[in-house]
Amino acid sequence: MADKKVSILNAFKTIIWPRKNLVFIGLLLIVISKAASFVTPIASKYLIDDVIANKDIEMLKLLVVGVILAILVQAVTSFLLTRILSVQAQFLISELRAQVQKKVLSLPIRFFDNTKSGALVSRIMSDVEGVRNLIGTGLVQLVGGTITAIVSLVLLLRISPTMTLFTFIPLAIFAVIALKAFKIIRPIFRNRGKINAEVKGRLTETLGGIRVIKGFNSENQEHKIFEEGVDELFQNVKKSLTTTAFMTSSSTFLIGIATTGVMGFGGYKIIQGELTVGDLLMFTVLLGIMVAPIVQMSNIGSQLTEALAGLDRTEELMNEISEDEETNRTIELKGLKGDMVFDNVSFSYEEDKEVLHDISFNAKSGEVIALVGSSGSGKTTIAGLAASFLNPKKGKITIDGNDLSKVNLSSFRQNLGVVLQDDFLFEGTIRENILFPRPNAYEEELQNAVKSAYVNEFTDRFDNGLDTLIGERGVKLSGGQRQRIAIARAVLADPKILILDEATSNLDTESEALIQKSLAELTKGRTTFVIAHRLSTIRKADKILVIEDGKIAERGTHDELISINGRYHNLFTYQARI
Repeated sequence: MADKKVSILNAFKTIIWPRKNLVFIGLLLIVISKAASFVTPIASKYLIDDVIANKDIEMLKLLVVGVILAILVQAVTSFLLTRILSVQAQFLISELRAQVQKKVLSLPIRFFDNTKSGALVSRIMSDVEGVRNLIGTGLVQLVGGTITAIVSLVLLLRISPTMTLFTFIPLAIFAVIALKAFKIIRPIFRNRGKINAEVKGRLTETLGGIRVIKGFNSENQEHKIFEEGVDELFQNVKKSLTTTAFMTSSSTFLIGIATTGVMGFGGYKIIQGELTVGDLLMFTVLLGIMVAPIVQMSNIGSQLTEALAGLDRTEELMNEISEDEETNRTIELKGLKGDMVFDNVSFSYEEDKEVLHDISFNAKSGEVIALVGSSGSGKTTIAGLAASFLNPKKGKITIDGNDLSKVNLSSFRQNLGVVLQDDFLFEGTIRENILFPRPNAYEEELQNAVKSAYVNEFTDRFDNGLDTLIGERGVKLSGGQRQRIAIARAVLADPKILILDEATSNLDTESEALIQKSLAELTKGRTTFVIAHRLSTIRKADKILVIEDGKIAERGTHDELISINGRYHNLFTYQARI
């Protein structure tokens, strides 16, 4: 992963330049707006020195009309700026969010094993928001403010170079302070995004596990953890506010000195006859026009700093290597049969801590391979390797003779179906969850899946049938009902390779009997890996692999393993007694 910060130049190339036409329109509008803002100070000089002094009513009318038109121009350009740039900025935010979410979904399973889902939600939704200050009015105002300051400076020099020089010194000091402050603020903003993601991640976990929290009376414990997180966030915000406040106070003090200097110098020059009252009024208003964007720049600078810090974190995600970007995955599977071979496969989640050791077996098309053994023996890891969720550290897995590590994952997974022990259901209806792998399936296919998994056995009792809302993660259903929906989903997917991880674990005896019938139909013609603790459910498996300590301790059919009176025999007879 590249460890680089998003620079202004990089942001310009990737975000601003592709939208250069809109930015140029925005710059044109702000130049027109700023040009109109000079009408009032110029008109004030003529009002004092000519109109009032000469009691010129006609000229007064012209000045009033000119100022009204200038105000109208400013109002219209302000509206257009918001309409064009702010709307485009929000569109860009939505576009970036979609890109980041797409990238995140393409990342390998190991990435999600090490990252909180709530933290990822924060990074997808929050980190890109600051980009509105790059394409929106923030950057345009920065450029427009610079132009305004330069034009104001030229006009001020024409009125009085000495007064201008005196006012320019404190402003230059403020600019130096602001630049140093931005260097301090950027890492603070960058760290804030990380803290924010952690806090949101924990909050997401807390809300997702609310039943466990209440079941163990742990509300106070969770509250304390969250309180510590928000306090850390507060400390970070306090640092940035302190730095920003120092800049604001510095600007107030230095601008106050400049204003005082104008009063002193201006009054003296009027007394000496070197300036008119109109000149001093125009100088004062122009000074305000020049100072306003400079002070505003400090605020915009903070916004741009926050935007770049957010883009830093977004860039980190976008630089992660996705599964599709692995250059060696060039083999496209067509007409998959489903013959899978594990050849001396070893795997470790952490360096030098192997959890699988030299696993070798053949799974022919249409065979049911059962994986049994004690908890933590490596059964689920083997299933994860078969599903291509994990890659072996040593050895090779082949599918129809092709090295699985070189197979295009999309072409493989479109032939894959999984039913997990705690299978995930999405908030919505039963129908939507079953249709998840094939949203455009025919009603006949849907009903076939429903009947195969005996889902209709309980949906027929619901008022809304398949259109019943099941709540988040299916909380309104029993474990057995959720499991049958998951199996129906797998039936509808019609995969060539099927992985059943404790697919009947949440079922009562009656439901299990029904599901066993549907699974018998589901596994026909498919290469199936079954992880089961209930050994009664796998008696008809073509091969049973007994996994212990990451190795295949025994292999064979049910009858063969019973006859050798080994580990499988002990497990089976123990469960039979229970």
